[in-house]
Amino acid sequence: MLQKLTIQNYALIDNLEIVFDKGLNILTGETGAGKSIILGALSLLLGQRAESRYFFNQQKKCVIEGLFKITGFPLNDFFEDNDLDYEDETVLRREISADGKSRAFINDTPVNLATLKQLGERLIDIHSQHATREINDAGFQLMVVDGVAGHADVLYNYQTKYKAYKKSQTQLQQLIEQNDKAKADLDYYQFQFDELEKAAIVADEQELLEKELYTLNNAEEIKRSLLNANYLMQESETAAIGQLREAGQQLSAIEKYNPTIEELQERLKSTLIELKDIAAEIETIEQSTQTNEARAEEVSTRLGMLYNLQKKHRVTTNAELLAIQDDLSEKILQATSGDDMIEKLHRQISVARQELEKLAAKLSANRKKAIPVIIQKVLANLSEMGMSNSAMQIEQIVAESESQEVGKITPSVDLRSSGLSDHLTKNGIDTIRFIFSANKGHALADMSKVASGGELSRLMLSIKSIIAEYTALPTIIFDEIDTGVSGEVANKVGQVMERLSQNLQVITITHLPQIAGKGNSHYFVYKDDSAKTTYTRIKKLNNDERVLEIAKMLSGDKPGESAIQNARELLNA
Repeated sequence: MLQKLTIQNYALIDNLEIVFDKGLNILTGETGAGKSIILGALSLLLGQRAESRYFFNQQKKCVIEGLFKITGFPLNDFFEDNDLDYEDETVLRREISADGKSRAFINDTPVNLATLKQLGERLIDIHSQHATREINDAGFQLMVVDGVAGHADVLYNYQTKYKAYKKSQTQLQQLIEQNDKAKADLDYYQFQFDELEKAAIVADEQELLEKELYTLNNAEEIKRSLLNANYLMQESETAAIGQLREAGQQLSAIEKYNPTIEELQERLKSTLIELKDIAAEIETIEQSTQTNEARAEEVSTRLGMLYNLQKKHRVTTNAELLAIQDDLSEKILQATSGDDMIEKLHRQISVARQELEKLAAKLSANRKKAIPVIIQKVLANLSEMGMSNSAMQIEQIVAESESQEVGKITPSVDLRSSGLSDHLTKNGIDTIRFIFSANKGHALADMSKVASGGELSRLMLSIKSIIAEYTALPTIIFDEIDTGVSGEVANKVGQVMERLSQNLQVITITHLPQIAGKGNSHYFVYKDDSAKTTYTRIKKLNNDERVLEIAKMLSGDKPGESAIQNARELLNA
């Protein structure tokens, strides 16, 4: 229920606050006073696109805020799904700056416009005299039938499973395409895999072979340098080791005279031991270093093969070649086992389809039971509103599967498809169509073709009242939906609105005194031009003020005593 609406800086409104009541709220006022401006501001709060040229003051931002009491309505899941704090009294706010930038909030938490709109559509239904085209929309008609059928849980279960089912169908098609391509390329993949497997690639082999080849190609130079080093260290007349040994003997002769020389002698001995080890290793390496043209050719050939494979596959390392080999192995596996995977998924889809068809059949049966209830209630309401000659039918077209044995897989089944016709839709197997005639003896047809504007308004009011009876809708707003009716018919329309307001909050903009007299609360919208600037204002009328306003609606600005008495009778009716 909309408890309070605050509007700042929009059209003719600088600052306006409206506190609504439960039941039937009436808004009246002269044409152009600003009733539609209030609805326009409310539409902004519900996510409609905004333009700054409609701002009252182009230098300030426009702020629309609504306080809603949502206790008892199934909205907890919405708040949880969108990570919002649930409050029994929830505030929706929209801020629009002069440069067109917009921000939206739910309970002071920033949200995107889509989220604000989703919640707004579950809080308020705005219906104007121009919105009767909605009645011919197949989705709206199906929603009416589903609402009366009362199978929201079944429908949600079906739609959840249907979404997963369609996803599986997409996966199946992708798997089939991948399998076809894999089969077409199998010989090519197998050749490439065999070539890599035969090469027996090792991840770090290339680096080791390159180092070995470098050594083999420079064996003579390495051996010559090692021989020279060994000669200088221990074989020449002035060999380093011999010279140091002699130096040690000199120190040994005098170490008894100075403790420091003894320490130097020990360090020299350690150095000699290290140099002898170095010389021994040099000699070992020199002796093991041999020119081996056969091995060099072998290593060179192996490296050439690796380089060619890398160039062929456009990589630079053995690790990348091994990754390609693994990928080829997977593609070969898919090509050889793809049919099994397709058949497995195919069976899963068939099982899911059986479940969907059972749920769809249940939905269809529920809709069939709901249809006569809708027709009876709509015609009863229309008769009450002066359309007793109306006739209505609701066509339910049930799609049937072409498969005689749902889900059965046989050798004749083509694995490239689901094997079944797609008669299932996101809403089940039913197509709903409302056909109507407002006059006796006329053929039934689509509603827009056989009813005037006033008749369509009454028809939509009748349908909306049924929706409100069966589904949770906090607030419904009628914008001059009573256009085209008058007299006793207007009185009957008011009675339907009054009855509708027993189940939910109703806000209606009207020019008809018969309807204005039915309201629990009456708000008068007017222009205030007492200052230099014209403002839109609103005032909640007390009982005496209501009598005068309704009397003016009956006879003009200066109502006589009879009009005032008539207004009192309308209020007391």
